[in-house]
Amino acid sequence: MTMTGKRRVLYRQGTGFWRMTAKWVVVFVALYLADGGLFRSWGDALVWPMIGILLWVPFGIGVVWYPKKDQRITLTTRELRVRRKRLAMEQVNLLHVARMWLEGRSTADDQPVLEWIRFDRVVWVPLQDGRAFGVEFRDPAAFAKVFGAFAVEACGGSGVVRARAAAATYSEPRPMRPRSPDDGSWLDVLDIFS
Repeated sequence: MTMTGKRRVLYRQGTGFWRMTAKWVVVFVALYLADGGLFRSWGDALVWPMIGILLWVPFGIGVVWYPKKDQRITLTTRELRVRRKRLAMEQVNLLHVARMWLEGRSTADDQPVLEWIRFDRVVWVPLQDGRAFGVEFRDPAAFAKVFGAFAVEACGGSGVVRARAAAATYSEPRPMRPRSPDDGSWLDVLDIFS
């Protein structure tokens, strides 16, 4: 948990660009050192860093990083920010989040949250209007732990959450449907380039 200006950041997930680049550098530097030290001269082994640079742009950036560039997520006490979209906490059904966290299950399936593996997974954030907003995480269990604990605290504690959840009647959140290309405006096409 860090402080950014006046807002408290509870969870942050970057795009993974620098982590991917560091792994790429480690692999090709290791090839360079192994080839230069064991097999050929250091000058001949310079081909490995060159191959690494030439392959990094189309494969490292294009194939590995670009599909995940929209996974920049920040959770603060005021909002959930996914890339450029901001969801104020007033829009999020924190009671449902807190109830699900205390029960230890997710909305999408009945697999216990703490058993989620560290793998790209969509987590559905329930909204007050009965819809659910899908957010893709690399470590969904870590996000669920932080978000669930925050929701329980924001709702007044576990006893209050259980009492309010027993009295409240609301439907299970339904995932938002992706807009079809016919519904969007021409400005939505510009979103591809940003």
